Amino acid sequence: MQEGSPEPAASDAGRRERQVAGAFVELADTLVDDYDMIDLLDRLVGHSLRLLGADAAAIMLVDAGGGLRTVAASSEDAELMELLQLQAGEGPCVDCVRTATAVTVTDLSDTDRWPRFVAAASARGTFRSVHALPLRLRGEAMGAMNLLHHTPGPLPPEDLALGQALADVATIGILAERAVRRGEVVTEQLQNALNSRVVIEQAKGVVAQHSGVAMEEAFEQLRRYSRRSNRRLAEVAGDVVTRRLDPRVLAAQDRATDHG
Repeated sequence: MQEGSPEPAASDAGRRERQVAGAFVELADTLVDDYDMIDLLDRLVGHSLRLLGADAAAIMLVDAGGGLRTVAASSEDAELMELLQLQAGEGPCVDCVRTATAVTVTDLSDTDRWPRFVAAASARGTFRSVHALPLRLRGEAMGAMNLLHHTPGPLPPEDLALGQALADVATIGILAERAVRRGEVVTEQLQNALNSRVVIEQAKGVVAQHSGVAMEEAFEQLRRYSRRSNRRLAEVAGDVVTRRLDPRVLAAQDRATDHG
């Protein structure tokens, strides 16, 4: 290395700073005017993978009845981990929401907490460590963002801090414009997001069946079509489910873009 040339570590640090800044600029742009909450939460999940080195991530919200439901997930495996916690009624995410504090499990195989959840998760052997970060307002959690890793180990403190900042962006998005009235969280916007997710899951199944693709690719087709047509993801999904939009059009438009 020539004298005076930048150190690799410094270069890496600068690149990470640019990535972090770019992520927050993009997320801030989605909060302008009439934004799509599902798309915002999905972008947050994507940024958590790129910036925090997670193998998978998911976001769960508290619904109008006080239960937890998954609204964004990076993969089917991540969604399954959330489902296992809901079925067991225990786990890092459940405790995170209950206490409104971060819950870190560096090795699922080396903890006696949540025996039902750990047994179910260990049987699948997909993830070894979980870091749950609360979406909170004034000491009350309205959900949690969960970072999942295939290997055991802690997250560096700076990554936990960045992860919490991303979770706070999700909170801001949920509460944006009339989210707090007289100190109480309005549940209507949360419920709309949860209802939209049900329609999106149905549309994923329709697209997957007609196009012969995996569920994750089906979701990507829906999202790409939503962005190209400048329409809400839930609206596009509703059209697919009711057959107002032929699911084959999504794949056809992808092919046209590839050949364009």
